[in-house]
Amino acid sequence: MSSVLVLKSSILGEHSQSNQLLNIALEGSANIIERDLAANPLPVMDLNVIGSLGGNEDELNDEQKAILQQSNQLIDELKAADSVVIAAPMYNFMVPTQLKNWFDMIARAGVTFTYTETGPVGLIDNKPVTIVTTRGGQHKGTEHDIVHGYLKTILGFIGLTDVNFVFAEALNMGDDVAAENRKGALEQLAGALS
Repeated sequence: MSSVLVLKSSILGEHSQSNQLLNIALEGSANIIERDLAANPLPVMDLNVIGSLGGNEDELNDEQKAILQQSNQLIDELKAADSVVIAAPMYNFMVPTQLKNWFDMIARAGVTFTYTETGPVGLIDNKPVTIVTTRGGQHKGTEHDIVHGYLKTILGFIGLTDVNFVFAEALNMGDDVAAENRKGALEQLAGALS
């Protein structure tokens, strides 16, 4: 039976539009590994974290060894999953810090990507990735949609190029418009996850 890695990143918990959409779309699904990156935050990239992920394990202190172990666990979850579903709300034109922290913990040279003479090559076996991105306004296809470009780039960098986006936009632009866009997003999610 196939397994799905689900990443939630909204700071709004049960009030989160992206979390609500995923909960409805995945209701009754089996073999889900769920990570709520806001409820259980990962370390923010700093000198200590980068030293943990790129250093010699024998030279790491206990805190750094724990960071490295956590990174290894996140990468193992990603490798083991048959597909990935990411909830990526737009905050100030970018993904939440909590989701960026996850990428910082898994993007490791020699582990999830490598550099070659022709450029970087991802080391994660390709698998379907579905991203539901929620926004208060309308940004899809505009220069303001940095979320789309960032996620396609970072996922492709580690080898995940089978990426499908589901947009739920205009969620703060009136109840009727929001309801219509949520309904459309749920229909797209049902199709993407079937």
